[in-house]
Amino acid sequence: MNKKDKDTEQLILQAAQKVFTEKGLAGARMQDIADKAGFNKALVHYYFTSKAKLFELIFEQEFKAFFFDLVGIVSSDLPLFEKIERIIEHDIDKMTKFPGLPNFVLNEISRNPEVILKQFKKIPVENVLGGFQKQINSEIKKGTIRKISSEQLLINIQSLCIFPFLARPMIKGLMRMDEKAFLAMMQKRKSTVLEFILGAIKA
Repeated sequence: MNKKDKDTEQLILQAAQKVFTEKGLAGARMQDIADKAGFNKALVHYYFTSKAKLFELIFEQEFKAFFFDLVGIVSSDLPLFEKIERIIEHDIDKMTKFPGLPNFVLNEISRNPEVILKQFKKIPVENVLGGFQKQINSEIKKGTIRKISSEQLLINIQSLCIFPFLARPMIKGLMRMDEKAFLAMMQKRKSTVLEFILGAIKA
């Protein structure tokens, strides 16, 4: 594939990401994607034969970007408190880059559960959480943190980081914020969430 073809594919994928985020698989049309990319629909069909195939590529791309990077951090050899800080930074930075991802995933789970759950099965959850629990247990034995499970700790972090992006329209409306102010608040939230989590688990 030459550079022109690669560039065209990338422009279509970027446009598809925006359209699928806004409308989901069911609501999106190839014409919407073509319009967003600035191409005609025939060209989009030439590069990507179907809407379903294009959606699968976009979802897998964004899914991997978020969850597999997260798995890499949780599975790393970082000290626990530094690992928690990295997870928080990862979540907020990824949501800032693709703020529609949480709603996108939740909507598609309800619309197309078999497609989404197939992606989740690729994550070695038991191994990842098992290793994380061993690290947590080691800190509990040292007396540095209170007793907590890896599942509960990870859910607490994810909830505090991701919920504001799920509730973004409500938060912006209630707090009279534009998008720039909201994203600035999310950057400040990194230290707030870290302080809250560490305060909750430290012995």
